[in-house]
Amino acid sequence: MSFESAKKYLSDRGFGDKVITFEVSTATVELAAKALNTQECRIAKTLGFIVKDTPILIVMAGDVRVDNKKYKQVFHEKAHMLSYESSVELIGHAPGGVCPFGINENVSIYLDESLKRFETVFPAVGSSNSAIELTIKEIEELLPNASWVDVAKE
Repeated sequence: MSFESAKKYLSDRGFGDKVITFEVSTATVELAAKALNTQECRIAKTLGFIVKDTPILIVMAGDVRVDNKKYKQVFHEKAHMLSYESSVELIGHAPGGVCPFGINENVSIYLDESLKRFETVFPAVGSSNSAIELTIKEIEELLPNASWVDVAKE
């Protein structure tokens, strides 16, 4: 899985034509913002964690970090980020292209409240040189099983 699975997921839902690919890397918030000519805060970064031996993804604004205290209140354990190898194996995407689209089964998706500040945001699409611009409503429609959380600190 990777770009192809994420793009197929989006295409199957009518969003394939919105996928943007670049000749340059978008693997970090800074690089993605530069390639998209937008603010870093509008990059919807997707972080992988392991909770009770189960992988989860948290999508949050590019200008925030995980607040460990808030995270522990929500998930009832300390935050444990996935390694590169674990991300590929458990999520289906490598760091730099992790997104909530076209992922492995049994991965829970959480959307952080930090995203709600924006009309549109730019998540990756399974590779280190791709993105898609989506409204918050579109993200909710594309990820009907996602839950909203507040685990960010600015």
